Amino acid sequence: MPSLFSLYRKIMFGRKPGWNGELLESIEVNCCDIAIKADAVERYAKVCEYQFDGETLPATFLHVLVFRLQAELFTHKSITFPLLGMIHLKNNIRHLRNVSIDERVDIGCHMSDSRITELGLEFDLTGQVTVKDEVVWQSVSTYLYRCPQSRSSRVRPPKGAAINWEQPLQWHLDDDLGRRYAMASGDYNLIHLHPILSKRFGFDRVLVHGMWSKARCIAQMMPHATMPAFEIDVAFKLPLFMPADVTFALEPIDAGYQFEMRDIKGRRPHLTGQLTYL
Repeated sequence: MPSLFSLYRKIMFGRKPGWNGELLESIEVNCCDIAIKADAVERYAKVCEYQFDGETLPATFLHVLVFRLQAELFTHKSITFPLLGMIHLKNNIRHLRNVSIDERVDIGCHMSDSRITELGLEFDLTGQVTVKDEVVWQSVSTYLYRCPQSRSSRVRPPKGAAINWEQPLQWHLDDDLGRRYAMASGDYNLIHLHPILSKRFGFDRVLVHGMWSKARCIAQMMPHATMPAFEIDVAFKLPLFMPADVTFALEPIDAGYQFEMRDIKGRRPHLTGQLTYL
């Protein structure tokens, strides 16, 4: 697997000429016959608070491996714009069956679509994991690059869905969460590590990693999941800074659950999502 450290060095400090106004070309990266390390899974499960049984991978763990290929795509010559202003809008995961820690996996990732919107250039990165040619896990990550010439009108603050919020769970996020997630996932994005580093990129405080937020929500929901095949759709809303106190609630819907992570008052959503059985 490619080294995220060396890739981030290129992403953070490499010079890009700027977006050329064109849609992105279809590019692909693959990595085969990957062994999964038990200690890596244990660290990830601990920081995301999964109940790890020592055998079955947490539902979101394979994103850690897929993201390494995403990062390699970000360094491709066809990506002509800087990535520091990029926003992770959405993430979809199709968990088609449980994957055991001792199974060797093949991973692929490709630029599957791009489109120009009023806010800038939006694009999808599609990941796929197979075991002996059987597709076991898929994902789509949607990103936005805000280009300077985009016609961005004032965006209204997002509102939460109609979920019962009378007795939500409360979670406290320590200021070292970003560093602990980085050590568990290998994703050392500087805006998630320390205020001194995040200030260099325009943030006075450290941002919570969106994929940690998704993983933490799914970890909370796993005891409620009654089938091994499901799809998890999330949209990332308001940014979340550490330290913080947040609330979480879920509610049954047809063939699954809807869920949200909100601020401590339960008014402002940081993440909205649905889990649907397949």
